[in-house]
Amino acid sequence: MSEMAEGQYEPTGQLHALASPQQVAASAGSRMAAPVCAIIVAGGTGSRFGNPGGKQLVMVEGRPLVSWCIAAFDRAELVGHIVVVCPQERRSEMARDAVEPFGYATPVTYADAGSTRQDSTRAGLDAVPEGFSYVAVHDGARPLIKPQTIDSAARVLMANAEIDGVVCGQPAIDTLKRVEPDGRIIDTPPRSQFWTVQTPQIFTVAALRRAFEVADRTGFVGTDDASLVERAGGSVLCVESPRDNIKVTVPEDLAVVAGALRRSSGYEA
Repeated sequence: MSEMAEGQYEPTGQLHALASPQQVAASAGSRMAAPVCAIIVAGGTGSRFGNPGGKQLVMVEGRPLVSWCIAAFDRAELVGHIVVVCPQERRSEMARDAVEPFGYATPVTYADAGSTRQDSTRAGLDAVPEGFSYVAVHDGARPLIKPQTIDSAARVLMANAEIDGVVCGQPAIDTLKRVEPDGRIIDTPPRSQFWTVQTPQIFTVAALRRAFEVADRTGFVGTDDASLVERAGGSVLCVESPRDNIKVTVPEDLAVVAGALRRSSGYEA
């Protein structure tokens, strides 16, 4: 695991802030002691959701979907900065609807989404300010994440010098089958070997930067951020998190999320 100095670097991408650098620095205050920078990836087009404008700003329980994610990271004790990755043409809308009305204590800045999820995460990583040792990458369509889950996962990584990252998820509970393209079953692997993984996925800054360098050099495209770190030889640990941390993918998911938010007592919006 990298020390603090290894997480300090000059970001290579453009950092978009609605405030001046001096204002951002002043607002950080005591937050700079927190070692984790969150990257909330909200650059999806919402093709499966059926909304040409994407799903991140769809209203859920009185506020934009992505703002529930931002609020959770804002309340996490170990998070000192939040980078929201979104399409450049929607940045003003994102700030107006999902950030400015809520008065977050944690500084929020912006990075431009890329053409793929991997490109968007890279843009967010390049926009991480100096001084952070860890990054927590989170889907902007997982609004049920809780501050306690974020802090708990981060503490596992911070306490273990032998690992480069942790991913939130759960042991598989359904029987899994390997199948042919036509649906014919090949075999039934032991379920105990499998987890379903979600976000946040938290890494040392050094490990994730190294993973992107390897991916760029080899042309590797991962299915999640952890797969890049694994490919680069890093060690990643699964940590169990609540099963309700679902990703909004289709419109029907909104009713599930709204019901969970109404029942939730994890934190106040």
